[in-house]
Amino acid sequence: MGRRKKEKKKKSNVGKFILVIVLFLILILGSYLGYSVAKNGGGLQGILATVLGQDMEKLEDLDTIDVLVLGISEDLDSKLTDTIMVCSYNPKTQRASMLSIPRDTYIGKNKSKANGYDKINAVYGSKGAEGTLKAVNEITGMNLQYYVVVNNQVVIDLVNDIGGVYFDVPIKMNYDDKTQNLHIHLDKGYQKLDGDHAEQLLRFRHNNNGTSYPSEYGDNDYGRMKTQREFMVEVAKQTLKLKNITHIKSIMTTIFQNVETNLKLDDIFPYVPWAVSFDTANISSNQVVANPQEYNKLSFVVYDEEETEKIIKEMTNYVEGIDNTQTAEDQNTAIEVNNTTNTTNTTKSKKSTKK
Repeated sequence: MGRRKKEKKKKSNVGKFILVIVLFLILILGSYLGYSVAKNGGGLQGILATVLGQDMEKLEDLDTIDVLVLGISEDLDSKLTDTIMVCSYNPKTQRASMLSIPRDTYIGKNKSKANGYDKINAVYGSKGAEGTLKAVNEITGMNLQYYVVVNNQVVIDLVNDIGGVYFDVPIKMNYDDKTQNLHIHLDKGYQKLDGDHAEQLLRFRHNNNGTSYPSEYGDNDYGRMKTQREFMVEVAKQTLKLKNITHIKSIMTTIFQNVETNLKLDDIFPYVPWAVSFDTANISSNQVVANPQEYNKLSFVVYDEEETEKIIKEMTNYVEGIDNTQTAEDQNTAIEVNNTTNTTNTTKSKKSTKK
């Protein structure tokens, strides 16, 4: 009996020892995680940064990421880009921008022989995403490296995955096109859109009776581009909600498995922890300035090079945290003040040396 009691006591001591070790390891691990989370900004941002192996030091190495987003409709034999948008995000300044490019933008060389293939929305069908990327770089003067091609089904799936998107539909939409099996029927006003209705919203240009968005909103393609940008902002807001953030990695993985892109998940994941703290109010939104023209009885828009350059510069400065409102006069004043300060400091230095 005494021997059994000793063995039982020995086992009990071993069990207690193991329990202490386990608790100690949990405490160490918890302390380390807590420290890492706090070091990485705390909250959800800190948790995601820690889980994805990111930290504040790596944030300093992240540059602004610029991506060309193409929305493809595949209802007909040809693949046309209904959405052409340059999106930029800077994790350091927590600012982003979206620039729409009209799909009817003329990119041809000979106006007398212009045809439908001279519109930028037709480039993808003949030269793919790389060809469209090149055309957009020529228009914007940028050096875009990345592209993401999204088809209708991906949009539908994404909106459904995040539980729908609340959006204020600007006008009543009523359009039918049997050739594309496209039917758009949306009431005006704030409402929750599922994937199918989101696709209708994004593809709408005009009603069956020819009416479109009001001129102050931007009719036809301009109205559609504005709606697309505003809808993307709402999608970002919805995706960044806590219920979706907790499985954002799986959402991104699903998206990447169903889009055409030259980006890798490893290129994107470093930005995720910082993006969850992003305020969508910090998005600058605009579109390339273009004037309507008609060549060979076809409607085009011709982009204004000077205005486009100005818009690109303003949006780039905004994302990088450079103040666009500072005028040349302000800059000259700042230079004069700086020179005066330097002169004063030099004079003081000389007097100090004499003493």
